[in-house]
Amino acid sequence: MSGVRFGRVLALAAATSLALAGCAGGGSSSSGDGSTLKIGFMGDLTGENSGIVIPPRNGAQLAIDEYNATNPKTKIELKPYDSQGKPDQATSLITTAIGSDKITALIGPAFSGESKAIGGQLEQNKIPSVSPSATNPGLAKNNWSYWHRVVANDDDQGPAIANFLITAKSPKTAFVISDDQEYSVGLADAFEKTFKDKGVTVQRDKFPKDAPDYSSTVQKVKAANPDIITFGGYYAQGGPLLKQLRDGGVKAIFATGDGSLDPQLVSGAGAAAAEGAVIGCPCNIPDAGAANEFATKYKAKFNVAPAIYATEGYDAATALINAVKAGNTTGETINTFLKTVDFKGASKQIKFKANGEPETAAINVYQVVGGVIKNLGASTEAKITG
Repeated sequence: MSGVRFGRVLALAAATSLALAGCAGGGSSSSGDGSTLKIGFMGDLTGENSGIVIPPRNGAQLAIDEYNATNPKTKIELKPYDSQGKPDQATSLITTAIGSDKITALIGPAFSGESKAIGGQLEQNKIPSVSPSATNPGLAKNNWSYWHRVVANDDDQGPAIANFLITAKSPKTAFVISDDQEYSVGLADAFEKTFKDKGVTVQRDKFPKDAPDYSSTVQKVKAANPDIITFGGYYAQGGPLLKQLRDGGVKAIFATGDGSLDPQLVSGAGAAAAEGAVIGCPCNIPDAGAANEFATKYKAKFNVAPAIYATEGYDAATALINAVKAGNTTGETINTFLKTVDFKGASKQIKFKANGEPETAAINVYQVVGGVIKNLGASTEAKITG
């Protein structure tokens, strides 16, 4: 996922990187019975898309609390940085995180726009990062050696969702919609390419993130009368868009990606309008009704069932915890250790490629059934309802 549109923050990033160079890699501070390492968590914790960032933050906190409960020689403090998903806020916050707070590593950023905005600073200051949720494909093409993520990117997610729809519905026409956020456009690009490659006729429209309404897009979709509609974007826009499409008489199946995998997609559209909507995600949300160890621990701690990217937040933190357990307490040594990790996580097997991408790129499909988002299973095996 990405945050709001990436602005021109490169000059600020370069200036702050120079100021931070003297404190690269962070370090540990003394505590009463040993030392404490600061690891940051950055993402939208109070903004319009916080519903898909709080679960991975909670997952990371759970992993760290479990580790600290073993009374290790080096404890870990999780330091939150609320970027609200905005690249400019992320750039300001990382200056504080590295310069004043002296973090040694970072879980996140949660979104792709903010990841792009601060990746250079993390690299220059030798701060390893593991994102539980940023999915833009371009992040792996920056030659960053300190950057990692535990989720598949949109070049995997977009085609998986599109191919699932092609198999399930055999569409001849599709309408692809996005707003102008980096994540949204990237996912929409992947949808469009896959449809065209498979012989599906595609029309497309894009609206500003803060558009007051989507009536222009609705009219274009209605005139096109497509077999399926895909939206690359977040639930904050996806819910109202879906409502307006249904209010406008558009009945085609609506599908979207991980940025909309939240109950607020249903509440934003209304249960009737949201019924049948398909949502793909490179995430694994445990079935709350199953005997799942992670789900049980998560619910006991936070009094709520795990949601999107909760398991991935836990796994991102565990990768860093394993590095610390092995005696690594600087950014450089932790980063070197991350190149060797290979463990069974709560979400999947966790292992990184040389460019920081995960070795496993599974995509699950979810659908709104009876007003509730249900996991249909892997995109290659799932069966659509209705």
